[in-house]
Amino acid sequence: MAVSYANALQKRVSFSGIVVTRNEGSLQNQLDKDVPYLFLDKKKVLDLKALFKLRSFLKVNNIKFIQAHSTSIYFAFLLKIVLPSIKIIWHDHYGKSEMLDKRKSFVLRIISIFVFGIVAVNQKLAAWSLSNLFCKKVIYLANFTVSANETSFIKTKLNGTSGKQIVCLANLRPQKNHILLLKVAEKCKISHPDWTFHLVGKDFQDSYSDMIRDLIVEKGLQENVFLYGSCDDVTSILQQCQIGILTSDSEGLPVALLEYGFQELAVISTAVGEIPTVIDDKKSGLLVRPKDTLSFSDALTELIENDTLRISLGENLKATILNTYSEEKVMLKYINWVNEK
Repeated sequence: MAVSYANALQKRVSFSGIVVTRNEGSLQNQLDKDVPYLFLDKKKVLDLKALFKLRSFLKVNNIKFIQAHSTSIYFAFLLKIVLPSIKIIWHDHYGKSEMLDKRKSFVLRIISIFVFGIVAVNQKLAAWSLSNLFCKKVIYLANFTVSANETSFIKTKLNGTSGKQIVCLANLRPQKNHILLLKVAEKCKISHPDWTFHLVGKDFQDSYSDMIRDLIVEKGLQENVFLYGSCDDVTSILQQCQIGILTSDSEGLPVALLEYGFQELAVISTAVGEIPTVIDDKKSGLLVRPKDTLSFSDALTELIENDTLRISLGENLKATILNTYSEEKVMLKYINWVNEK
């Protein structure tokens, strides 16, 4: 969302830039050409060179606000020490919003004294901030998506049969529950072997991703499930697919869901986080209980075998996205909130 905010604000305020602390990724390719970009190449927690490089950038450009995403709040706090005039907005998109009772809050509570405002990507995170942190200027703002002109930028050609492709946009993290996806794929291989699953998202090369790869081999799904890692041509990937799925145990409001809707994909998702506020079950998508392999498989079979239903769900979801989760609506709320006295 950092890139989306930088691009959106650039059209609406006098200056909007983006700063990357550690790793330069493919998201840089999605940055508008008029958005200033700074890479800090931060090497450690207390990297004074990176800290003062950022301080200089902010002073030169006369920046009053900095929006720190997720764990970047800790570096923003260090910045506040060397540049007291800066106002910090924390964009909290903690991924385990179903497990907030286990979230460590002591350090965040102290830091929140110095925070101007908090943007939460779902209602649970907003409520958690109000209950646990000192900063009380808190707003819930849904993630948003924008139309991307990527139809000519096709770098990733999906495997499998054209017209029978299912996509899952999710980093390889345990809460995304790719195990459920593989169980569903195993059943689908028997009933509809020509349909394939395409997993797009960051591979952290850890024990979880190793387990996913091992299970694909163990279940004999090498020709049914494909891993692509992080991709910077997401729009073109979605345009190759017919169904979008999310199998998560925990979510906020995933950007993937909005991207599915923007491309009119028929969607099946577990009913977690803010997803049921976006998907009207059986009208703009299909919702199933978390960890319910049988229900998910049945829903997938229904979509595979009913072209008319797929088209209807996709069209209705896109209408919902455009009406509620557009850049224009979110930016209006955001700018008004920042300017509130």
